[in-house]
Formats: sequence, C-alpha cells, structure tokens
Amino acid sequence: MGVTIWLGNELGKWLDFKFEKDFWAPTITLLAVFIAMYLVISQVLKMSKEDD
Repeated sequence: MGVTIWLGNELGKWLDFKFEKDFWAPTITLLAVFIAMYLVISQVLKMSKEDD
C-alpha cells in the first residue's frame, strides 16, 4: 500500500516538474491512495471468502 502511494507521489512530482504545474502531485497521490485502498479491501474480501 505504501509503495503504491509513494510511486503515485513520485509520478505526480515528475509530472509537475515536466509540465511546470503544481496540481499533479496531490491529484495523483490522492488517486494512488484510492487505488491502494481498493486493492487492500479487495484482498481482504477475497481472503474472507476463502475462509468460508
């Protein structure tokens, strides 16, 4: 989860630098947080179904 968020942040900072904008880092970091949460929740649900 942490790696996904970190990579999203690094990508956002790179895009900010490349296009000389300042909104990419927070936008992509937030998107990475949602993606990481989705992946964790889907894994938890998958694991809980295997126990049944």
